[in-house]
Amino acid sequence: MPLLPRRFDRLKAVLDCRMADLTVLLEHVEKPHNLSAILRSCDAVGVLEAHAVNYSGRLPTFNSTAQGSQKWIPLKEHSSIEVAVKAIKESGFRLYGTHLGGNARDYRDCDFCEPTAFVLGAEKWGLSELATPLMDEGIFIPMCGMVQSLNVSVAAATLLFEALRQRRLAGIAPQAGEGLEPALYQQRLFEWAYPEVAAWCQQEGRSYPALNDQGEIQGSLPRNVRLRC
Repeated sequence: MPLLPRRFDRLKAVLDCRMADLTVLLEHVEKPHNLSAILRSCDAVGVLEAHAVNYSGRLPTFNSTAQGSQKWIPLKEHSSIEVAVKAIKESGFRLYGTHLGGNARDYRDCDFCEPTAFVLGAEKWGLSELATPLMDEGIFIPMCGMVQSLNVSVAAATLLFEALRQRRLAGIAPQAGEGLEPALYQQRLFEWAYPEVAAWCQQEGRSYPALNDQGEIQGSLPRNVRLRC
């Protein structure tokens, strides 16, 4: 079925607000409800992609809470917390780990306008002893009740929306695609608009065709591939 212009416009409107410099790293957060809710919050705020470290051999699973968000927020899996932290830091992010250590700061006192990664641990245990010293800064969300922590998905949403609030206040929250490099913007736009064609191009080692202003593919493709459009 051809891509309708209004659908293409909707994809662009969402991508226009995506931020490549805001993400989450989830350490052993594996309950489908929580993982789904976190990705839904990432989508709502404008996160481009998320990161995860899972127990060996376990694949992430989602439920209806995600509302399909996993289609729009790629979850990059890493083999260990050390590998994940190294990769994210090398991309220029500052890592904020959620824990109640003595040096942790109230999240409201931190500046999340620079490249920011929130690191959240497993539902029951929080960040591991291995992960905690790898963080650039520890943060916590103040509690007034008997329980001293939020559900991990609620904590993620709280932190993500605080980052978005700060960026809007500073006038740097993207509105017209400025949150992504132009080449990355076009790449994601094509993958969202034509996922099956994008998969074929990747398999064949081909560059994605260009799209015109109406979202139509420019250039020739094999007939059986065009039928997937």
